[in-house]
Amino acid sequence: MGGLAIFSSTMAKNPALPLFIRSMGVPVSTLGFIAAASTVVGIVVSLPAGILSDLIGRRRVILMAAIVFATAPFLYLIITEPWQLVLVRIYHGLATAILGPVAMAVVADTYEKGRGERMAWYSSATMIGRFVAPFVGGILIFGDNFHWVYLADGVAGVMALLAAIRLPLATNTSGSAWQSFKSQRGRYGQEIAFVFRHPGILATSGIEAVQYFAFGCLETFLPVYLNEKLGYKAWEIGLLFTLQILAATFTKPVMGRLSDRYGRVPLIAAGLALGGIATAVLILYSNYFTIALLIVVFGLGLATVTASTSALVADLSRSQGRGSALGILSSIMDVGHSTGPMVAGALIAATSYRMTLGIFGDALVVISRIYWLCMRRFVVSPPKS
Repeated sequence: MGGLAIFSSTMAKNPALPLFIRSMGVPVSTLGFIAAASTVVGIVVSLPAGILSDLIGRRRVILMAAIVFATAPFLYLIITEPWQLVLVRIYHGLATAILGPVAMAVVADTYEKGRGERMAWYSSATMIGRFVAPFVGGILIFGDNFHWVYLADGVAGVMALLAAIRLPLATNTSGSAWQSFKSQRGRYGQEIAFVFRHPGILATSGIEAVQYFAFGCLETFLPVYLNEKLGYKAWEIGLLFTLQILAATFTKPVMGRLSDRYGRVPLIAAGLALGGIATAVLILYSNYFTIALLIVVFGLGLATVTASTSALVADLSRSQGRGSALGILSSIMDVGHSTGPMVAGALIAATSYRMTLGIFGDALVVISRIYWLCMRRFVVSPPKS
């Protein structure tokens, strides 16, 4: 279900969305604001979605997201004005904002032993959908005709809905969703207060934001640097990022298993430092194969961090408030992911690519050390068999 859902949502935006926006005559200066509409939704909606899943049950909330996945793609077919696209992007963004934390909470609820590995397997399934979508979407675009790509989005979204309906999940509560909400809302403030008072959950969420802050910088500005400064072609740059995604996808379950065995915090600190070193030295080389190796190392660091952060937040949270905790993790991560390119752009304009990536890389290494020193008291031992 997760793979189909993310495949559908990714195909709607990469590479179709910017080309669709430009086909309507929107200037480049405005393009980014329209494209970011769905990301802003993630910042706002992920936490309430997690809370709602705690109150009325995971299944009901997942079905809400699946309905959006199944219906939103068909709305692109009737768009004639840019403002309409903004509204559709906001609606479509609800799906990923809701599904992300709630699906992770489902996996965390289901598995006590081997939780990190199981959550990493789910994440890798969504990354496979994210990896395949641009290629499929690209071959379904014919000039300024985007109907076929959004029809394919809709088919994938409907398949995700069918998979969601068949998920073997109990509702956990009886009666209607509104009755469940009213009966459970007394816990709302208590669970939110617990999560926001827990330094371990907040620190770990912050680390994921830091990781995606750097990732947002690299995915936005490294292609520009490689093209304009080093003269690499678009397909060569695309291959580099494909290697990065593949490295993260196929190593994430392994890193999740290692975090189950040896603890989450050491893996998070090590992965953040590894990504920081790769970021800092990447700009020093111009050889294609060296750059490819360093991007793969960054992908390995990304997989190491993200395979453990969600599992650690699940470990530290209470079972009745796990959706809320993972919703906070997702919201804070989106803040880091969206602000990374903005800060990097300002720094590059003021200094240089080398200085900016060096600052980001060094910061990741320093923050990894601080996190390790501060989080040792919150280390959660792996469950015993």
